Amino acid sequence: MDKQVFNIPEPTLKRLPLYYQYLKTVLAAGREAISCTHIGNDLNLDPPQIRKDLAFTGIRGMPKVGYQVDTLLRCLEDFFGWNRIDEAFLVGVGNLGKALLQYEGFAHYGFKIVAAFDVDSQIVGKTFCNVRVLPLEKLPNLSARMKIRIGVIATPQNVAQQVADMMIDGGIRGIWNFAPAAIKVPDGVVIQNENLAAGLAVLSKKLQLLVQSGKFRQEVVK
Repeated sequence: MDKQVFNIPEPTLKRLPLYYQYLKTVLAAGREAISCTHIGNDLNLDPPQIRKDLAFTGIRGMPKVGYQVDTLLRCLEDFFGWNRIDEAFLVGVGNLGKALLQYEGFAHYGFKIVAAFDVDSQIVGKTFCNVRVLPLEKLPNLSARMKIRIGVIATPQNVAQQVADMMIDGGIRGIWNFAPAAIKVPDGVVIQNENLAAGLAVLSKKLQLLVQSGKFRQEVVK
């Protein structure tokens, strides 16, 4: 992999998909070119930062013109690999797992869950959103045969590490973890943790601070 990929700040990687969604809306509205200033005004972001973020994809804007919207969209798709399909396995078909299976937006980012796994005999063998649930013990062998690169963990905390180990044994090298667990992975494996409880804690604290500041206004609609 290009060493430059590892030098990209994580905040930039998180902002680039935001630009992508915004540009799709702009293109649908008929706009052909756009500047960082326009993007910054609409998204409430700093234009020089946007320019730096977009430069990581290799694209350069034109003076007084900015970027061709369709070209910039394709450049972002190439950068993230969204113009190809990454197939993934999901483990844990509880409420969260089922919600992930139902989410159709993944298709816009070249991501597709092709199989799910669980240990619950009442779930194994069933199909949710056209994805069949298989016994967990089949994961390593099937993953290796299908050359699956991404695994999604939506299990309880106490089994998350075991599931991650099984994924790695099957050749999976990218793990998207929704379990509230600190999973350890070896070098050569990438893990992205999505801690929903931590996100809720941050939201709650920010709301508390807003109330304490006196800026909070709650209007009752009658």
